[in-house]
Amino acid sequence: MCVPAFAADRPNILWISSEDNGPHLGCYGDDYAVTPHLDALAKRGLRYTRASSTAPVCAPARTTVISGIYPPSSGAENMRSYVNLPDEFKLFPEYLADAGYHCTNPGKKDYNVNEPAGTWKNIDRKKFKRTWQARDEGQPFFAVYNFTVSHESKIRNSIEEENVIHDPAKARIPAYHPDTPEVRKDWAQYYDRITMMDQECGAALRDLEKDGLAEDTIIFYWGDHGSGMPRNKRWPYNSGLNVPLIVHFPEKWAHLAPKDYSTGGTSDRLVGFIDFAPTMLSICGIEPKEWMQGHAFAGKFETAPQDFSYGFRGRMDERVDLVRTVMDQRYVYLRQYMPHRIYGQYIQYLFQTPTTQVWHDMFQAGKLNEAQSHFWREKPAEELYDLESDPDEVNNLVDSADHTAVLERMRKAHRDWEKKIRDVGFLSEAEIHARSEGGTPYEMGHDPEKYDFDSVFAAADLASSRKAEDIPAIVDLFDSADSGVRYWGAQGLLIHKEAGVEAGLEKLRSALGDESSSVAVIAAEALGRFGPESDRGKALEVLLKFANQNESNVFDAILATNAIDYMDEKAASKLDEIKALPRSQKVKTERVSGYVGSLLPKVIKDIE
Repeated sequence: MCVPAFAADRPNILWISSEDNGPHLGCYGDDYAVTPHLDALAKRGLRYTRASSTAPVCAPARTTVISGIYPPSSGAENMRSYVNLPDEFKLFPEYLADAGYHCTNPGKKDYNVNEPAGTWKNIDRKKFKRTWQARDEGQPFFAVYNFTVSHESKIRNSIEEENVIHDPAKARIPAYHPDTPEVRKDWAQYYDRITMMDQECGAALRDLEKDGLAEDTIIFYWGDHGSGMPRNKRWPYNSGLNVPLIVHFPEKWAHLAPKDYSTGGTSDRLVGFIDFAPTMLSICGIEPKEWMQGHAFAGKFETAPQDFSYGFRGRMDERVDLVRTVMDQRYVYLRQYMPHRIYGQYIQYLFQTPTTQVWHDMFQAGKLNEAQSHFWREKPAEELYDLESDPDEVNNLVDSADHTAVLERMRKAHRDWEKKIRDVGFLSEAEIHARSEGGTPYEMGHDPEKYDFDSVFAAADLASSRKAEDIPAIVDLFDSADSGVRYWGAQGLLIHKEAGVEAGLEKLRSALGDESSSVAVIAAEALGRFGPESDRGKALEVLLKFANQNESNVFDAILATNAIDYMDEKAASKLDEIKALPRSQKVKTERVSGYVGSLLPKVIKDIE
């Protein structure tokens, strides 16, 4: 039983978070940035240079922060998914509240896990301008300020003349973007938004000073993932995962500061959002829970630095994908488990950004160089980048003889991490929920009777290798009694296109009736796109069946709608049926019910 603590015993903590911005701040050496308030905070605090959001998009990233569990381990990796955690697991603010803290977060949460009632104190903002003002006398607080002015959606909007600061002509354009007026304007406006965000951070820090709390309060400032510009947000490169993190420990609480803390200093320690929950507990004198998968980097229970940090990408809005990332101090390794899907899959929200539109159109017109074209092509199974010589991550070193040892080290780190966390993301989203019925995805993933991780992971590795010599072994995956393995058998033949379908034609035909809807959907896509014309009608029937989200489930419907989209003109015979598919659910599935409706207009337009 935790004993309530008071200000004399434990520090106040203020979190300031900002949306969709990487370390594009003056204090990080960016001469284009105008961020005086955060620069000043960095001068009296510690700035981390290798901080990672773990996920390159808001909901999974914030889920990592609040839970202390990697979302691929909890089943919460997919954008705006929703899962429960085991009953004995609490979100970390609950532990702080048990220890006497006044915990408030009146802004964005966006968690993919269930948030129990009472996790945060509800505050009357008309009565209390600053949430800590509502606490009991002497009670320590944990307060979150979240600023949305730098969000991706804001880049597209006009801003007032007084907020136009950055000259587009002086913007640095990364090697993967085309240098056009539209791209320059978006980058300049992104930096304008960062300046506006910096002003809001300054106001929050002044609030702390006004109330005489600065010397009693530890401050954390962080961005929730990389910039909102395309190929940053949503992609687990360093550009999508590396975030600003500045911490300030006043003298009173210097004994809780990280061991490498120095005023105005920097740390290259690898820290990630996975480490935030155990670090908050450690700062408050609470021993981090054994089930938490991160490592405290400050406080009473600070641990030694780690050699690697990890990232991931699952379903992004309406698009299905599966990527895992390992980073060390210098290199970034990506393992693409769905390499047949291009990086720049159409996402309705993403394509509202002018940069995305002009970039896509220039690729279609053949006006891009190799580095700029990469985003619009299928992926290699593996990528390796040297951040020291290639900060834009455009020169893939996987085939470099000079980097063989680095590649093997990163591969091993990836495999070891996968096995340690028991990544359930190698099951389809529908199967994650089906296998977890009566429990939670985390518990399912840690139960060998419900999830044979080793077999499913090996199947995914084989299926996504892109090696022609692996096709016979991929065909054999259909003989498994495990639907997760058969799912990867179908994915593997789809990845190998005509050669894969020809080798496994009979297996695919049988799989159309598989008891696992996910296996049937992927088999139908493979046959419909790359099989004999005589199989196309049956394949489309299967896809239409599961794309009806009022007759199947929303996860199968997303998977099947994606499959129909990739069939293009080969789905033309079923255009009327596709138009008749429901764009919304009669009974909505929490957080994901709108994604089929987002994709169907694009599907229909492409066929017409």
